[in-house]
Amino acid sequence: NGEVKVYKAILDIGSCNLAAIQERCSIERRNIYDIVNKLIDKGLISYITENNKKTYQATHPNKLLEEIKDKRKSLDKVESLIPEMINLYNIRKPEIKAEVIRGDRGIINLLDEMLDYKESFWMGGNSFENYKSVSTGLSLNFKKWMKKRVEKKHFMYDLVSHGTYLEGLDPNKKVEHKKNYYQYNELPKGMYTPMVIIIFGNKVAQVLWKDKPFAFVIESQEVAKSYKKYFNYFKD
Repeated sequence: NGEVKVYKAILDIGSCNLAAIQERCSIERRNIYDIVNKLIDKGLISYITENNKKTYQATHPNKLLEEIKDKRKSLDKVESLIPEMINLYNIRKPEIKAEVIRGDRGIINLLDEMLDYKESFWMGGNSFENYKSVSTGLSLNFKKWMKKRVEKKHFMYDLVSHGTYLEGLDPNKKVEHKKNYYQYNELPKGMYTPMVIIIFGNKVAQVLWKDKPFAFVIESQEVAKSYKKYFNYFKD
């Protein structure tokens, strides 16, 4: 972001010194000096020295296209290595793997990972406490995820706290649920938990919805099977 601000300032002003750049960007002088040197190294700005003072100017913006091409080459190289990385990951991973996930971005990534499987089983939770216990950003991203889930034909089996349901999925509209690859069930009355357990593939995620959500994920075929039994017991 700093490089973008400084480069744009130099483009706007034309030839200028550090003081003019600082005034335009509102960045500390020492930080501007570091940023300017990075932009020089990248060939995006040049300078001349007169009377021991440097004056900076932007090079032709086509240089940015070269930067983008170089970045693409690097990303393509990384992408070509991913199959090998996946093989190494599968060989080296422990029989039972556990991980902790925190924050909106981590939870969204977890939800996206679920879409690699044909179905997921959700048990507990309370529709995010009527959508009040999560940030606005996560709530909006979950709605987007639900649309993406339908597009990918990922079936969501939902076993929720008694009397609660997700927005747009009224319990009485079972025909509509089927079209949306969704099945609604309730836990017994009085059996409330703020945490939701999500089973997908060989993974079990225990998610606590809050302003800063938290998830504990276990990867184990045996553990996933046992939680699936709990799900089926209460569903029936």
